[in-house]
Amino acid sequence: MNPRISGISGPFQGTTYSLASGELSIGRDPSNHLWISDPALSRQHCLLTRKGDRFFIRDLGSRNGTIVNGMTVDELQLQHGDQISIGTSVLKFLLGGGEENLKRSRVEFVETMAFENLPVIVHAAEASLLQVDKSPETARLARDLTALLNLAKHIGGIRDLESLQWQLLGFIFDVVPAERGAILLFEHPDEFSSVIAWDRVRGPGCSVQVSRTIVQRVARERTGLVTNDIFSDEGLRQIRTLTELQIRSVLCVPLLAGDEVLGMIYLDSQHRSDQFDEGRLQVMTAIAGIAALALGNVCNIEQLQKENQQLQAEINLEHNLVGNSQSMQKVFELIRRVAPTESTVLIEGESGTGKELAARAVHRNSPRAERPFVAINCAAIPDSLLETELFGHEKGAFTGASSLKKGRLETAEGGTLFLDEISELAGDMQAKLLRVLQEREFERVGSNHPIKLDIRVVAATNKNLAEVVKTGAFRTDLYHRLNVVTLTLPALRERRDDIPALAEHLIAKVSRKCKMRPKQLSPEAKACLMRYQWPGNIRELENALEHAIVLGSSNTILPDDLPEAIVEMGSPALPLNAHYHAAITDFKKQLVREAFRQAKGSYLEAAKNLGMHPNSLLRLIRSLDLRSDLQAR
Repeated sequence: MNPRISGISGPFQGTTYSLASGELSIGRDPSNHLWISDPALSRQHCLLTRKGDRFFIRDLGSRNGTIVNGMTVDELQLQHGDQISIGTSVLKFLLGGGEENLKRSRVEFVETMAFENLPVIVHAAEASLLQVDKSPETARLARDLTALLNLAKHIGGIRDLESLQWQLLGFIFDVVPAERGAILLFEHPDEFSSVIAWDRVRGPGCSVQVSRTIVQRVARERTGLVTNDIFSDEGLRQIRTLTELQIRSVLCVPLLAGDEVLGMIYLDSQHRSDQFDEGRLQVMTAIAGIAALALGNVCNIEQLQKENQQLQAEINLEHNLVGNSQSMQKVFELIRRVAPTESTVLIEGESGTGKELAARAVHRNSPRAERPFVAINCAAIPDSLLETELFGHEKGAFTGASSLKKGRLETAEGGTLFLDEISELAGDMQAKLLRVLQEREFERVGSNHPIKLDIRVVAATNKNLAEVVKTGAFRTDLYHRLNVVTLTLPALRERRDDIPALAEHLIAKVSRKCKMRPKQLSPEAKACLMRYQWPGNIRELENALEHAIVLGSSNTILPDDLPEAIVEMGSPALPLNAHYHAAITDFKKQLVREAFRQAKGSYLEAAKNLGMHPNSLLRLIRSLDLRSDLQAR
């Protein structure tokens, strides 16, 4: 009998613990035999005990309970193979050999010698190393190494950033006689994303003052700093924070992950007895190296989780489109009604109106949502390649076909095939697509064997397909196969009320893509967006906002940050009377001329008088065609 538990998932996955001693306690407190740093666990969570040949598990009044084979238990006799779930960990109880056994390398011992009576020779200079009580340095080294081993053992399985920092600070206080300590993680060079502090007297979580000067110096030099006499250091004694608090000793080491400074470990003390020597600095540097790896991993995991949540939210938003205008509400209603059916959908709309997003919305809200959504742009692939791209090919079908290739039709099996720019499809391909829609089967290039197909087809075009049919460029029978339900997306200029909401969504999206902080849209810039005609629709709006976010110099998007075409060529949202428009233009010209007259020809002074940015004034002068007139003056 070999009683044991094996980690199936969680921080101890792949680890096995023997129950030969007859008892194993599990919990969040370090005093347990099996210490699992998981907020979902209680400090004393459960206990495994042995009674003869039987083994029992008993819950110790834990907050979230102990679960065996899916059932919450107070006490239960364990059987071979039982699964124990506590918090995020799953453990398996095992007896004897069986499913856990892995292939092991074989080792053969080729000789046997008796070492019991061999003499041990120790030189006098080395004797003290075997007597810890006579070698304080050795005793301290042993303690430090033990602490490092415990640190490496326990923090590797922690997946919560705050828990990891508290555990790390607790370990540090066991090794270094500091009065106060803090772990600081950088978000930007001068900003901290996380700060954890501990005062040995007042306890964890209290306020601890940290010298920004020392932190910046260590970050800049990327090496640790230790001092036991602030007042003897010309640079440090001028730091008011340290002198006011009567700090004597400071130890600060960087948390380095490759070339990146993740943060700092900062310790200080007011008393002479609590000094930090070079040995402490070396130990703290080692601790920082171990901690930086763990912190970096946890930060990456949290960032990935955050990005996953953001992307999921973005997918939900994009697939449901953006807009509250009446025209978009009609689109939403039509998607809601057609998505659950198997009907073929034809989406019409100008370039950049979001036809693929609408197609994805149809797919996402259909019974095929869990199956593939496969998109192909008929205009982007040469006619010579489109057939193999769509239908696939057999090995040896043509020169270079060294292996079988599945086409987009086959890849979309069970899901939705989105054919974008369907009006650009060549005549012979139109005939082959028609057969697919009629027979629900196809053949790979180089094969005579038909393959049955179960897909839904959604097509899109930026042209009026009915008019293209009249010209003879598109088959009438294929048009009628595709035009079962028509979904028309309005141009952006036809739903201007949606521009503010779209702009807000796109600013957040672009900021994430560019890894920049989201900016606010100024009222003046918003007015420019509302006036512009948007021939490129939503795609052009996204590009304009990305231009403004990347090139803008402030936290607010101003008109000057937008592309010049949008600022200069934006026309009013509603047509104005021509005489009125001409009068406004004449008034602008008079206003600019008068400002230059008062400024005696100075662009900067004229802009100041008009309350405008000089760049905006230059654009206005160009749009009014006043440059030659002003130069003549």
